[in-house]
Amino acid sequence: MLEPTPSDSENRRTPFDLVIEGGTVFDGDGAPRRVANVGIRDGLVVAIDDGPLGPGREVIDARGQWVMPGFIDFHTHYDAEVEIDPALFESVRHGVTTVFMGSCSLSAAIGTPEDIADIFCRVEGVPRDVMLPLLREKKDWETFKEYFEHLAALPLGPNVTAFAGHSNIRMKVMGFERSVQKGLRPTAEEMAQMKALLEDALDEGYVGLSIQTLPWDKLDGDRVPAEPLPSYFASWAEYRQLTKILRRRDRIFQGVPNVTTKVNVALFLWESVGLFRKPLRTTIISLMDLMANRSIWWTIPLFSRVFNTIFRADFRFQALPNVFDVWSDGMQLVIFEEFGAGTEAINVAALGQRAELLRDPAYRRRFRKQWTRMFSPRVYHRNFQHTQVLACPEDALVGRSFADIAAERSQHVVDTFLDLCADYGSRLRWYSIMANDRRRPLEKIVDHPDVLIGFSDAGAHLRNMAHYNFPLRLLKLVYDAELRGEPFMSIERAVHRVTGEIGDWFRIDAGHLAVGKRADIVVVDPKGLNDDVETASEAPMPGFTFDRLVRRNPKAVPAVIINGRIASRYGERAEDLGRKRGFGGVLRAR
Repeated sequence: MLEPTPSDSENRRTPFDLVIEGGTVFDGDGAPRRVANVGIRDGLVVAIDDGPLGPGREVIDARGQWVMPGFIDFHTHYDAEVEIDPALFESVRHGVTTVFMGSCSLSAAIGTPEDIADIFCRVEGVPRDVMLPLLREKKDWETFKEYFEHLAALPLGPNVTAFAGHSNIRMKVMGFERSVQKGLRPTAEEMAQMKALLEDALDEGYVGLSIQTLPWDKLDGDRVPAEPLPSYFASWAEYRQLTKILRRRDRIFQGVPNVTTKVNVALFLWESVGLFRKPLRTTIISLMDLMANRSIWWTIPLFSRVFNTIFRADFRFQALPNVFDVWSDGMQLVIFEEFGAGTEAINVAALGQRAELLRDPAYRRRFRKQWTRMFSPRVYHRNFQHTQVLACPEDALVGRSFADIAAERSQHVVDTFLDLCADYGSRLRWYSIMANDRRRPLEKIVDHPDVLIGFSDAGAHLRNMAHYNFPLRLLKLVYDAELRGEPFMSIERAVHRVTGEIGDWFRIDAGHLAVGKRADIVVVDPKGLNDDVETASEAPMPGFTFDRLVRRNPKAVPAVIINGRIASRYGERAEDLGRKRGFGGVLRAR
C-alpha cells in the first residue's frame, strides 16, 4: 500500500467509476514517482495503491505511462471562446484541466459588450465581428458575482478561474472615454468605487487583479481606436490603492511591464517587497531568451533573486518552456504595435487602403527609419534574415526569407517586405522565431526558482501563436535531457512546476494527485514526447471563419480526466464534453 485509504475495505467492495492501472504516478508535489493503481469514485481520487484495487466500471491501462495531476494554464484569454465552445478542447486535449481567464487587465466580467470588445479584440487578435455579436447575444451578467455564476452554468470542459481585469474596472467606474484620457486621475469617489469592485471580485474568489502598463497593446473599435488600454493610463498611486487590498487579502497582482522604460519592472518588484509588511504575490510576463536582447534572460532574474531573498518579496516571472515563435498573415501581428509606423498600418483595417499606405514613399521612409532604429525598445529582433515565407501567390518565394528575396531583387529588405505586404496582404503568410531558440538558456529559465511555467495566451492570437501544449513541451525538454544523460531537472520537479506549484502559489484547489482530491488527471505516454509536440499546423475553430494555429500530439496524451470523467482519449473529444455539465467547474481562490 502506497497511500492508505481509510475506507479501504469499502473501496474494494464498491466498484470504482474509473481505475487507472499500472501507471507511474507523480503526485504534483515533487515526491518520487511510483508505480500504482488509482481508483476514482464520484469525481474524487479515493485510492492510490500498489496492489489490485477491485473492479472499475471503466479501466485505463496505463502501464509504461505517466499518471499525474491535470496541468494548470494560468495565463489564457479564453474569455471569448468559452462562450462559443466551453469545452476549450484545444487546451484539454493536451492535459490542461484548469485555466485562468482575465489576464493582462482584460476580462469579460464587467462592462458593456462594446467596451469589452474594444479592449479585448485588437490586442488579443480575436475578430471583433465575432466577439461583439456574441457578447450582445449572450451577456446577461453585470457583476463579478453574476459572471462566475454564468460560467458555472456553462458545460465547461476544464475548471475555470479568473483575475479581475483592471481595464474593465477602470472603464466601468470612469466611463470608457474618460478611462483612456492621458493624465486624468479618478476622483476620490471613483477610486472608492474601484476598490469596492475589487473587494467584490475577491469576495467571489477571483484570484487577484491583472493590470497593463505597456503602451503597445491597443484599443479596437471606432471611439478611441489605437489608444492604449485603460489600465495603461493609471498611475502607480492608483495601482497601489488596489494592491493594498490584494496584500491584505493575500491575492495575486498580475501585470504586463512597460518594456519601453528602464524602471517599470523595478516598480513591480518593489510592490512585492515584504519588509515591514506582508509580501505581495506578484507575477509579470515574461522571462525569455530574446533574440533582440541576449542579456535579458540572465540579468533581470538577478534582481528578482535579490528582492525575493533579501527584501522578502514574493515575485515570479511567467515563462514558456519552449521556442517562442510567431506566424503572421501580412502585417497582422502584435510586433508591429511596437513602433508608430507599424501601428499606423494596423489602424487601417481595409487591406486595399492599407496597401496604398504601404506604397506611399513618405510612409515607407517612416517605417524603415523606425524599424531599423538601433536602440528603440523592442521585443522582436526585426532581423528579416530570421523569417520564412510559408505561403504566397508567388510560389517561388515560399520557403525563403525576406532578406534572401530582397538580395535577389537588389532592394532594401524593408522595401521588399512592404512590397509583398502591399501586393498580397493576408495571402502572405510568414514565420519567425522571437525567443528561446537556445537550449541551455531555456533550461536555466525553466529551472529558475523565480519562474512560474506558463503564459500560453491560449484563446488569443489565434493565427499567430500555438502554445496550448506548453506543459508537454516542458516534459519533453526535461525528458530529452534525461535521455541524453544531461539532466538539469527531474521529471518529478517538471510535473510539480506545471501542477502543484501553480495551484499552491495561486491558492486554488488544483494541481495535486492524492486521496480525497478532485480527480483531474492526465495520462502521458513518454514515447509520445517526440517531434509531434513541436510541430505546428492549422485546424478549423468552432465559431470562427478561419483556421486556428495549433500543435497537436495525440500519441502523447492517452487520457485526460476532469472531475473523474474521461474528457479525452488520444486527442479525441468525449461526446459530452462542452455539451453537458459535470466536467470542469469554477474554482475560487482560497
